[in-house]
Amino acid sequence: MSMTDPIADMLTRIRNACGSKHRRVDIPVSKMKTEIARILKENNDIQDYQTLETDEGRHVLRVRLKYAGGQSVIRQLQRVSTPGLRRYVGATSIPRVRNGLGLAILSTNKGLMSDREARQSRTGGELVAVVW
Repeated sequence: MSMTDPIADMLTRIRNACGSKHRRVDIPVSKMKTEIARILKENNDIQDYQTLETDEGRHVLRVRLKYAGGQSVIRQLQRVSTPGLRRYVGATSIPRVRNGLGLAILSTNKGLMSDREARQSRTGGELVAVVW
């Protein structure tokens, strides 16, 4: 059975693993999911990520979660643009998540990037998710 929104599934898996205090979570791999993990790692929201092959021959993205003082570094992880309602923002209207403490992930014509990178390159795009 095909999945309607694999990005929302990835974010939900990370959110559930953080709530259960797991050290890592395995997610079916795709290029977009790998780029989201790269952005989360660059902004110190996760420890590390890697692509592995399971015993059955499937490829998975293993994300190692980060904790500080027993609490997850990721407090909230939210999908903004969904397949049923796409949310696009211009370069001047990119939202500031938690007054700059959070992170917005945008899908632009130059690839996936954080809100800070998109403001610097003056590029708008689809608002994929917000993290704080």
